[in-house]
Amino acid sequence: MTVMIRFSLSLLIGSVAQGITMNKLSLFLLLLLCAPTMAAPKAELWDYWQAHNSQSTETVTHDAWDTFLQKHLSTRDDVAVLDYSNASADKKLLDSYLKRLSQTPVRMLNRDEQRAFWINLYNALTVRTILKNYPVDSIRDISSGFLSFGPWDEKIITIENTELSLNDIEHRILRPIWQDARLHYAVNCASIGCPNLAAHAFTATNGEALLEAAAAAYINHPRGVQIQNGVLHVSSIYDWFKIDFGNDDIGVIAHLKKYAEPSLFAKLQNISAIAKYDYDWSLNDK
Repeated sequence: MTVMIRFSLSLLIGSVAQGITMNKLSLFLLLLLCAPTMAAPKAELWDYWQAHNSQSTETVTHDAWDTFLQKHLSTRDDVAVLDYSNASADKKLLDSYLKRLSQTPVRMLNRDEQRAFWINLYNALTVRTILKNYPVDSIRDISSGFLSFGPWDEKIITIENTELSLNDIEHRILRPIWQDARLHYAVNCASIGCPNLAAHAFTATNGEALLEAAAAAYINHPRGVQIQNGVLHVSSIYDWFKIDFGNDDIGVIAHLKKYAEPSLFAKLQNISAIAKYDYDWSLNDK
């Protein structure tokens, strides 16, 4: 789950050109950083990755990723947290797994195998990115370039001789090909506010069950949905990617009702608008 955060370089250059003092310029920068422009990447299909073989019976083994998760992932207040400090000892295991994925002819797989492949790849790459920069307070502190807030645009793996970034995987492959809002509960951005990193690797056989469970777990947790005095507060995910959840408040609420437990469902019955969005970017550290 990712967000591109930018502040305007042109405004900064213009301010310098107009002779603004350094004190005023510092204040200007501080204000920009405290109130960044939020813009989620659009789902724009990378046609090259549409190829698949519906008749393929080839499978990709994700046992190494499963072992890594079982060893280092736990829960705190129903939020999945990773023991990054001790996970560093298994960086070789993670690197070996990612190297094997990088050698996979993914376009020759069937759709279910491909979905599991891309989800696991995204999550494993995110964890490796954190480990390479650990300790860090938030994934947003890891830069992928000048004036960037986060690593999502950096080309960090090569698949079939093609360099890919985390944003490529999520917004140019997963979202446009599968067009499934539940994918937002599967890809993890290493943050407390994000849907839980799954405790098991996705596979072609368990994918549907994991997606359904992830959606229900997030929606019925306060960081996903809260109703206070009849007012609906939800995760910023439903704002950033509203287009995937029906494109308006009514669509988002209908999605929430589908997975809401009885008590939450009853409260949602008389609500037709979202009042507030929130998100916790703190690292999902143990």
